[in-house]
Amino acid sequence: MIAQNAYSNAMGTGVEDTLKDFLPFIKYNAFRLMNRLPPLLTVDDLISVGIMGLLDAMKNFDATKASLKTFAEFRIRGAMLDELRNFDEVPRSLKKKVKAIKAAFATLEAELGSTPEDEDVAKAAGISLDEYYKTLQGAYGAITLRFEDFGANLPDGESMNIEETIPDTKAVDPLANVVENSRRKILANLIDQLPQKEKLVLSLYYWEGLTMKEIGLVLDITEGRVCQLHSKAVIKLKAKLGDDKL
Repeated sequence: MIAQNAYSNAMGTGVEDTLKDFLPFIKYNAFRLMNRLPPLLTVDDLISVGIMGLLDAMKNFDATKASLKTFAEFRIRGAMLDELRNFDEVPRSLKKKVKAIKAAFATLEAELGSTPEDEDVAKAAGISLDEYYKTLQGAYGAITLRFEDFGANLPDGESMNIEETIPDTKAVDPLANVVENSRRKILANLIDQLPQKEKLVLSLYYWEGLTMKEIGLVLDITEGRVCQLHSKAVIKLKAKLGDDKL
């Protein structure tokens, strides 16, 4: 009902055709995030938030920087994730353990010069191996991989605004292309350092749009194990970037 009201109210603004074009995308993303919904939110609420994100994108869209499709899809996803974070009910104890694991991984990797084993990370974080795996599984939904997470602490000291890396479809700037390619290589290099299964989970989840359950079927592992691999991969990336957020 909320989504229907938001949609109906938007109809009066003269953007009906655009809303109809984007509604399938909005619904797809809302249902994809369904397994992360807290008790106080529904899929209908996420659809409504997605519509608001689209309207915000249309209001702030700059045709000289990107296509409306690219810009709007980014805003829609961002609005939905922000809404989920606003209802974040992750216990402080879990957040504390995740931060301890992240710090332990960063310290051990710096000391060893290679990716530490799970047993070593758990020991350095002051928790048992069983608790370590339970934390990783419980952390799914509390931590996500977002492109904007890679904005403040890139390894070369540069900052990156995701909107600035969206290609301009109406002009070709060789220097901008070089900078964008450099930033993409930094992110790609960080992901490439992950173990094969962790890379595959990130690829299937973020780029192919598969759910955790579907990824489990593809890799022939349990959904819980997929959640663990996802959480571990994201924790590693954030640790490499010095990101102190979940």
